[in-house]
Amino acid sequence: MDSKSLGKLGEDLAVKYLEGKGYEILERNFQMKVSNFLKSEIDIIAKKENIVHFVEVKTLRQGLPLRSARSVQGEPFNPEEKVDFEKKKKIIRAAETWLSKNKIPLDSQWQIDIIAIVIEEEFKKAKVSFFQNI
Repeated sequence: MDSKSLGKLGEDLAVKYLEGKGYEILERNFQMKVSNFLKSEIDIIAKKENIVHFVEVKTLRQGLPLRSARSVQGEPFNPEEKVDFEKKKKIIRAAETWLSKNKIPLDSQWQIDIIAIVIEEEFKKAKVSFFQNI
């Protein structure tokens, strides 16, 4: 399974997880062009109890070769650790753009969440971790 297929599988699992928790999915894969080369994307935009959630999904398949499943230093990582300061800034910029585009005041309640998914190599089980309001 290539990384694009793995990411799509992770996002589909995240949508099912959120829907099971009572979230309304508003949009998937919202993209905002930042410059000629860069774009910012929000994987899932959902709403629950009048709060808009901008959700970044990170998926890792257990059993990948060492270089794919570990950081540059060779240490294991959790998928949620891939959302660093720069990634958060891009998500905030895209979230503000989405809110404006949908005529939702920027002072409305909204937050950034992360869903980290670790899929077993045989794809029979997935561990979902939900980090809210990062």
